[in-house]
Formats: sequence, C-alpha cells, structure tokens
Amino acid sequence: MQTFLVTGGVGFIGSNFILKARKELWANIINLDKLTYASNPQSLEDLQDDSGYHFVRGDIGDIELIRHLLEQYQPSVIINFAAESHVDRSIFSPQDFVQTNVVGTFQLLEASRTYWEKLSQNKQEQFRFLHVSTDEVYGSLGSTEPAFRENTPYAPNSPYAATKAGSDHLVRAYYHTYGLPTLVTNCSNNYGPRQFPEKLIPLMILNALNEKPLPIYGDGQNIRDWLYVVDHCEALYLVLKHGRIGETYNIGGNNEQTNLAVVKKICAILNELAPKPDFCYSSLMTFVKDRPGHDRRYAIDCSKIVKELSWQPKENFDSGLLKTVQWYLSNLKWVEQVESGTYQTWIQQNYTDREAVLSTRAKS
Repeated sequence: MQTFLVTGGVGFIGSNFILKARKELWANIINLDKLTYASNPQSLEDLQDDSGYHFVRGDIGDIELIRHLLEQYQPSVIINFAAESHVDRSIFSPQDFVQTNVVGTFQLLEASRTYWEKLSQNKQEQFRFLHVSTDEVYGSLGSTEPAFRENTPYAPNSPYAATKAGSDHLVRAYYHTYGLPTLVTNCSNNYGPRQFPEKLIPLMILNALNEKPLPIYGDGQNIRDWLYVVDHCEALYLVLKHGRIGETYNIGGNNEQTNLAVVKKICAILNELAPKPDFCYSSLMTFVKDRPGHDRRYAIDCSKIVKELSWQPKENFDSGLLKTVQWYLSNLKWVEQVESGTYQTWIQQNYTDREAVLSTRAKS
C-alpha cells in the first residue's frame, strides 16, 4: 500500500480526507499538523488504534522535520492541506498567513524537491505533490459573470486569498522549473462534519442552538458555491490517481447560495430537528457591518474534472446541509472541545464588537 504524507490533517478537510483514506484503504497515512486553534485531535480519534495511521506534531515551515519524515517514511504522495484559511483572521493577522501559506509551502516544496530528486526513476514517476487551494484566488464575480475556470486570471482581494495565490504560484513554478510532479486543486466553499465553528455554517448552527445572534455580513446577498467535504475528498483522490501532472483542477459543488439563504435553511432544519416551544431560530438573524474586501460572488466551473476524471458531486446542498446539521447535533462533545476560551475571544473580536448596520434583526 502507498504511503501519503498529509499536512494539516487534523483540520477540517484534512481530517475528513484521512478518515476516508483509511476507511477505503487508499493509503497508509503520516499526518503532520501544527495543532493550531482550528485543529481538533478528537476528529481522528477513530484511528487511534489504526496501525496504518501515524500522527506527527509539527510545522510545514520546519524543513528539517519535513526532510526527516520523508526519509523515514518514504511517501509516494504529499498532500498539502496545511494553511491559515479564515478570511477574517487574515484581516486581523496577515503576517500569520504569509508565514504559513507562503513560506511554509515554500519549505515543503524545497524538502519535497530534494527528496524526489534522490528517488529512483520509477519512484519519481509515481510521486505526486498535491496542493489543495481555494477559489478565492480568482477574486470576485458579478451576478451574471461566468464561473471561475482553471485559466481565470488570479485577482485575490484578501490577505488570505493573496497568500494562497502565492502558494499556488510556487507550486506551479516547482513543476515548470524543477519538474516536480505537482497537482493543484482550487475548491469552492466546503461544509460538512468537523468544521471549526468560525466558518459560516457551523457558526450559525451552534449560535442558533445556544440562542445567540446569527451574524450576517452586509445585506446577506454574497453568493458562494457550496461543496460537501466528502465529495471534495473523493475528487482529490481522483486527481491524485488520474490527474495530469502540472495541471490545475477546479472542484465545485454546483450549489450557489446567498449567505442569507444558507442561514434561513439552517434555521428551518433546526426548527424540525431541535424545536423549542414558541421559538423560531430565524428570529436570531442579525445583520452586521460587512467585512473589508468582501467578495460578492464565487462560482466554480468544474467541467474539466468532470470531463477528464468523471467526477460528480453526490450531495446537493439540501441533502448535504441536513447531514451537516445532524452531525453537529450528534457530536456536541466535539463541539465542547473546540469552544475554548481562545475561540470565544475570537468570536467577541470579530462579531460582537462589530458595528451593527442595516438593522438589528433580519426578518424571518
């Protein structure tokens, strides 16, 4: 069986990928994760007795550690999930994003190149470096503009998007300059189990359950394409197995929704699954001041991966959202672990202290 070195594997997408990989026996997994605020080791507790899984705490910026792991475990695949990923945090602390997303990716690439160059020709041909990125590198779309394609020019509008764009360019450069067998994927907004509740969907679920305000930026009409995380993981594996070296593949869910519509759907599901007497969850919806540089619309054209790799998302937004809400309702212990003092400080800084605008309550 192959061995994959997965970076950032205790995070949201990484942990879901690792669980899927071990369940389907795609590969043995070496998981390197720094265990930052958004990491929750409980996400992978089902693998604690799995001999095909090994966790290492460390930073992708630690090139000596990366070199040691590559020599020790001899992986045939490196998958880079490790990233600072929340736009709002990038506005407050852009330096953290530069350090992890740009410098960290560079160090990972350098160690990978040195390792790959020493491999036999057969192992060099089998080796893959998969870099997992975002649709935010493409910038913002108008309401009638066509969806992002792989050849859409980059136009990042936040420090987060700019640093992910920088890391994408580095990966491309290492393929064209050194021949490192790289692949890049740019995905739309992921949702599903085990997502840290600073992101829209889990934040709204948990705030609603606790009868806290549901903060909606601006007028709530910002549009995102939503991709269920398990569908994303399956697409990544197909890219690894059959993607063309040096290529980029866009991965989307074909589920464009306004933020306001997403919150309303969450409230409707909670009214059914967790009803409270004489109470409607949508009464908690609150419009707050928009964040700086807030992109209006993202949309992914994933026709390339559909045509070349025969991939299609299995979940539509309604089915995936129902599964997501059900998971959070059934895993309150996981939720309790992530709702730490640090998390609460972040919510206070980002939402509670914002100047409320438009109105104090949205109409249900």
